[in-house]
Amino acid sequence: MHRTHNCGELRIQHVGIKVTLAGWVQRVRNKGGLIWVDLRDRYGLTQLIFEEGSTPKALLGKAAGLGREFVIQAKGEVIERTSKNDKIPTGDIEVKVEELEVLNPAKIPPFLIEDETDGGDDLRMKYRYLDLRRNVVRQKLQLRHRMMQETRKYMDGQDFIEVETPVLIKSTPEGARDFVVPSRVNPGEFYALPQSPQTFKQLLMVSGFDRYFQIVKCFRDEDLRADRQPEFTQIDCEMSFVSQEDVLSMFEGLTRHLFKEVKGIELEEVKRMTYADAMRFYGNDKPDLRFDMRFVELNDLAKGRGFGIFDQAELVVGICAKGAASYTRKQLDALTDWVKRPQIGAKGLVYVKFNEDGSLKSTVDKFYSPDDLEQWAQAFQAEPGDLMLVLSGDAKTVRKQLSELRLKMGEDLGLRDRSVFKPLWVVDFPLLEWDEETNRYHAMHHPFTSPKAEDIPLLDTDPGAVRANAYDLVINGVEIGGGSIRIHDRTTQQLMFKHLGFTEEEAQKQFGFLMEAFEYGAPPHGGIAFGFDRLCAIFGGSDSIRDYIAFPKNNSGRDVMIDSPSPISNEQLEELSIKLDVKEEK
Repeated sequence: MHRTHNCGELRIQHVGIKVTLAGWVQRVRNKGGLIWVDLRDRYGLTQLIFEEGSTPKALLGKAAGLGREFVIQAKGEVIERTSKNDKIPTGDIEVKVEELEVLNPAKIPPFLIEDETDGGDDLRMKYRYLDLRRNVVRQKLQLRHRMMQETRKYMDGQDFIEVETPVLIKSTPEGARDFVVPSRVNPGEFYALPQSPQTFKQLLMVSGFDRYFQIVKCFRDEDLRADRQPEFTQIDCEMSFVSQEDVLSMFEGLTRHLFKEVKGIELEEVKRMTYADAMRFYGNDKPDLRFDMRFVELNDLAKGRGFGIFDQAELVVGICAKGAASYTRKQLDALTDWVKRPQIGAKGLVYVKFNEDGSLKSTVDKFYSPDDLEQWAQAFQAEPGDLMLVLSGDAKTVRKQLSELRLKMGEDLGLRDRSVFKPLWVVDFPLLEWDEETNRYHAMHHPFTSPKAEDIPLLDTDPGAVRANAYDLVINGVEIGGGSIRIHDRTTQQLMFKHLGFTEEEAQKQFGFLMEAFEYGAPPHGGIAFGFDRLCAIFGGSDSIRDYIAFPKNNSGRDVMIDSPSPISNEQLEELSIKLDVKEEK
């Protein structure tokens, strides 16, 4: 056997026994006649000791020749350490080595394999297999593993069946761009990689499977960021004979189960909020409820006083930052510059300080009397020591700008505590949203989302006002999951396609198989999909999902470790009936 124990399990009760360990050399400390070697595997770290006088000279020389990341096997006796280390579980013992074998020497790694490394992102991505040896990265993947197991445990306990759906499917025009795969045996035709298993899980409901789930890879060819990768993982779920309330209850249960079993947290009540209220009070559909700062509209109090910027604005709206009246002029100027950045796009910022002495001081004192500002303070429910921040402009734009400012203030004031979790269901989304580029309505979620029954007549008169049986689970300002009650009859599905601008021929060509399935007894059904990578990052207290994926892509969608994507040979291209239009350089 290469090892009798791993490097994380030996304790004081093992003193006196002979053991065999194997792993990687973390570091070597050579004091001449005394050599310590820290041996590491995925379970932990054990100190080995080689001592002049009791260790054979040849063995001492062999230990002195070890380098970082050498793979070794060591045999010896567990002894009690004279200088204990309470920072590691094995800190009471060490192994006095009697035999040492180098299983594989190693080059000096390009960065330190330590929790605090000297390697930058690009370098660590290139040598990802080395980065994965670091505790902080491995622990994130162990968290991911645990969450997968607990998800399966909960779903199995609720009578869900895990079913694998195809990876090579048909490209559809809705949603993000597809990754496409050429077919060799069907020249000129292509598969698509699934953006989600949506149609297949609906077909499973038609098949009578009743409760389905899958932890599944999905693919979207879109621009990347910290919480987005070209390939990602979903907890994909569907249920038959359910209402929206049934789905919310079931997957609130999953969320509670994960928090309790993985983090030991009893989750508080999951609040509900309509999409309309989320946009009105927080400026986005995934509000962070760890802090308040709800929007307060000031049109009635701020317009008509001769301040042209407010008078010409569609909406004057602001937030109250509790305890921030102590902000200096320099800090407030920096905040004004921040909202003026192109990424935010505000033309300026009006602020009102509610000083500790009860006085009110603003940047618009010329236009508003102390009584006017007192009315503002009442509207904000402000108290002495608070700071009111106000933006104006067209309603849609200014809400988005104020949402960003609210999040910044929450961060700056230390209100976005990563150890606090505030879950929220956002419900009653619009069914459709207008796209200025294509000059038509698109499905806000997807074309199979059911409209609220009472809103169906509005499809012909006011499509933008139609609400969907759709819902998102938000935790700490991050959308964790989203789903809907589905359309389950051909007539309503055809009506939906019509309002999305599909001709009958286009609808039949793209989704005829699904509409035909609806004619063979489709039950009412609905479901949800959780972004599993994002969920792991939330549990791990990270903004980026990258470290929760074993081999992620960089921000350009490249795997720099294996240099992918990469060209393929002309022979392969010919087999696939693909001819690249590459212009020769003159």
